Amino acid sequence: MKKVEITDDTGKIIKVDIEKFKKHLDKYHLNGSSVHEENGHYFTVDQKFRDKINSLYEQE
Repeated sequence: MKKVEITDDTGKIIKVDIEKFKKHLDKYHLNGSSVHEENGHYFTVDQKFRDKINSLYEQE
């Protein structure tokens, strides 16, 4: 389990398990634009955000 820091839509930084986070995005937010909630933090998931998460995942 690798924790990484990401910034939510309000600018707050939180730590997430990058593997679990990526798997969730791949399953529920694979294309288009949507909003993901994680422990009270909201993220606009679009292709730019998915690319960022994929990059963080590959660095693992």
